Amino acid sequence: MSNPFLSFAIKAIVFLAIVFFVHIAVLSTLNLPLFENRILLSYTVNLILVILVFGVLYHLKEKYKSQLGFLFLFGSFLKFAVFFAVFYPFYKLDNTINRLEFASFFVPYVFGLALETFSLSKWLNKLE
Repeated sequence: MSNPFLSFAIKAIVFLAIVFFVHIAVLSTLNLPLFENRILLSYTVNLILVILVFGVLYHLKEKYKSQLGFLFLFGSFLKFAVFFAVFYPFYKLDNTINRLEFASFFVPYVFGLALETFSLSKWLNKLE
């Protein structure tokens, strides 16, 4: 595939789908609730944000080549802002964030961030 953005989007969808099914399998194995704590929304939002950040960086690669690192950091800030706006109020309803709530957001966040970082570093090294 010659378009790095399209290739990354497909890779992100497949990768986070695999992570999601492993996450659900672990929850099932431990006899924990599978689809609570907004897990579907969390994977969906994280996938969209990962693709969005990569797409913005891909689109701005020529114009802002020297600022791509800062734009990447802004993307990470955006993801945390979304967490605090969308997920945090729901998780804090009982005044505590338990492990399952934490994992339902941060598992897709961490795996998405890892994929994004790896892909961007590989892609940016080709630009130099």
